[in-house]
Amino acid sequence: MLGSTHGTFTNDLRARVVACGEPPLTAVHGTITAPGDRDVSGRPLHAPVPDLDRFFRPRSVAVVGASDAEGRPGTGITRQLIAWAERVGARVHPVHPTRTTVFGLGCSPSVGALAATLAEPVDLAVLLVADPLPVVEELAETKVRFAVAFASGFAETGQDGAEAQERLAAAVRRSGIRLLGPNTNLNAFERFREDLDGPAIALITQSGHQGRPVHTLQELGVRLSHWAPTGNEADLETADFLSYFSQLPEVGAIACYVEGLKDGRAFLLAADRAARRGVPVVAVKVGRTETGARTAASHTGKLTGADQVVDAAMRQFGVIRVDGLDELQDTATLLARARKPVADGVVVYSISGGTGAHFADLATAAGLTLPTLSEGKQAELHQWIPPYLHVANPVDNGGHPVGDRRGRKIIDAILADSSVGVLICPITGPFPPMSDRLAQDLVDAAEATDKLVCVVWGSPVGTEAAYRETLLGSSRVATFRTFSNCIGAVKAYLDHHRFTTAYRSPFDEAPRTPSPSFRKARALMRPGRQLSEHAAKQLLRAYGIRVPREQLVTSAAAAVRAAGLVGYPVVMKASGTRLAHKSELGLVKIGLTSASQVRDAYRELTDIARYEGVDLDGVLVCQMVGRGVEMVVGVTRDPLFGPTVTVGLGGVLVEVLNDTAVRVPPFGEPQARDMLGELRGRALLDGVRGAPPADVDALVEVVLRVQRMALELDGDLAELDINPLMVLPRGQGAVALDALAVCR
Repeated sequence: MLGSTHGTFTNDLRARVVACGEPPLTAVHGTITAPGDRDVSGRPLHAPVPDLDRFFRPRSVAVVGASDAEGRPGTGITRQLIAWAERVGARVHPVHPTRTTVFGLGCSPSVGALAATLAEPVDLAVLLVADPLPVVEELAETKVRFAVAFASGFAETGQDGAEAQERLAAAVRRSGIRLLGPNTNLNAFERFREDLDGPAIALITQSGHQGRPVHTLQELGVRLSHWAPTGNEADLETADFLSYFSQLPEVGAIACYVEGLKDGRAFLLAADRAARRGVPVVAVKVGRTETGARTAASHTGKLTGADQVVDAAMRQFGVIRVDGLDELQDTATLLARARKPVADGVVVYSISGGTGAHFADLATAAGLTLPTLSEGKQAELHQWIPPYLHVANPVDNGGHPVGDRRGRKIIDAILADSSVGVLICPITGPFPPMSDRLAQDLVDAAEATDKLVCVVWGSPVGTEAAYRETLLGSSRVATFRTFSNCIGAVKAYLDHHRFTTAYRSPFDEAPRTPSPSFRKARALMRPGRQLSEHAAKQLLRAYGIRVPREQLVTSAAAAVRAAGLVGYPVVMKASGTRLAHKSELGLVKIGLTSASQVRDAYRELTDIARYEGVDLDGVLVCQMVGRGVEMVVGVTRDPLFGPTVTVGLGGVLVEVLNDTAVRVPPFGEPQARDMLGELRGRALLDGVRGAPPADVDALVEVVLRVQRMALELDGDLAELDINPLMVLPRGQGAVALDALAVCR
């Protein structure tokens, strides 16, 4: 496993952000908060940080419903809480209406009676009762700061349970207490080893059993500092613990198992705080499939959210999403304990050409950079490796030297190369004494370098001394059991440091006040209605998004006059508030070049509309725009994150290929360009089959203007769809040929 100081994770933000600094933090009602800065839609721009010190390290604990009667459900929990309190130096006060003592400790009949007799406030109340609501209401009269409710039967059970949970949450809000649960467990009160050093992993889970594999990393020498089992999150939620853990100097990484998010915005603000500080966040987020989403809802009563949006939002704020608990273990461990990379290059060092080639294929496919070592470096390596073996990268040693120092010299020479930041050695199985010597040489070399050394120990046994003692006994070598987990963790490690080095919080640039466009646009909104194409284009024009020259007409004669003003050739389209797919109804005519064609088109469009029962507000006579790349840019509302912005291939391709990328506002120009990079059809914008490159800068500008619209009209705009947005050749701009807008 790896060791370093937490200081290696300091965030090298751009000078502008460093100069601004983070907002100062102040303690208010048990919560560390930032100044009340809000964006144009009134949402906060900084994450509140709950002051949870007394939750994890209380001085005084009340156990409500404590028991020492054998066979009772609360007895084992009471016993565990007493042992935990002794470890953290807390005093335990049992509370039970019919007992005078519990495990030899004096017992109070109620929380109120306990509070009246104590000279000190109770920091934490643990509720071992079936219905925590009456106890929470009683706690409101005391100075208890935190409570934990283990009881189930709330939002995870359906509508009745959800209503019961809301009553509990309302009582908590009135009381001023911070509550963990309900439907949580004892994981916060586990035993954490105190003989381990180095940066620690802090763990957040909505399911206790799903955090168990990370907790057992302590048996491999990995330090764990905290475990927050959030349960149904009636009050305290994942975002609260994420914000709190990211402030702790001992935390090197935060590992999360998330079934659903209570508040998407709060989660992103917390992730932003972690990103500002350079603290890695690694998360398993269930709900990639419909089955997983349904199961998660029944377990914790949370919204899982549209997975594409969740995935994009996490990536946008640097949260590293993994799928398996084994990946969560390995990736969080590496990110918590590895030093900052000095180079992105990865070298594969193996004792078998086949192993090296296989690993190199997988690593390259995953996006790792395997630089070809220079001819001089290869010549140096061939001093100790036979000349017929490949050493350009991967480096095949043909069998690590055992009887002398050549093996260590090979490793040191590779690590001395300036293009190399990571050395990975896959050992597919034990082959003593060679594998023993190889493991020791790798450990010794890792101690002498500031570069990352990784080993994949492929033996299925895992009892070998080279693995259990040499590799796991090292604080500097990252040891894995599978190729895929090693590659994924190294990719996350390099990506994380690139991300945090360039990170520029989008919340720092979020608009605080409405633009002049806002007043013009809002006057066009019609609550609860869909705008006509003409009105939707006026909305775009208000935000500086280019639309074709066009006129709305209500007669054939007016259509001819409009065509003359717009300029032939023209496009004619029916316009109405309930028209979404005009082409399918034959309500679009293109390439009209004469007055007679315009008259005929007007009559045909109005006849079709009457036949189809479509109410028109007129017919649009539009400029015909030249050829370009058809894109779609839109706004939708996600139940977790609010307004989201989507960009993708447009026209008919939007439904055929579904090639889109999404972001949650606010975001800046780099993220807008990243969205385009995620599209499978990105090459179309660069020009294919002789087509000129498209005006990508103009497309990015439209995306950013649409984002501004989404933020400013958050309370008014339910949906916006610009399709197609014709992106013309470079330097010629982009034109919204059609638009649909739905008001809230």
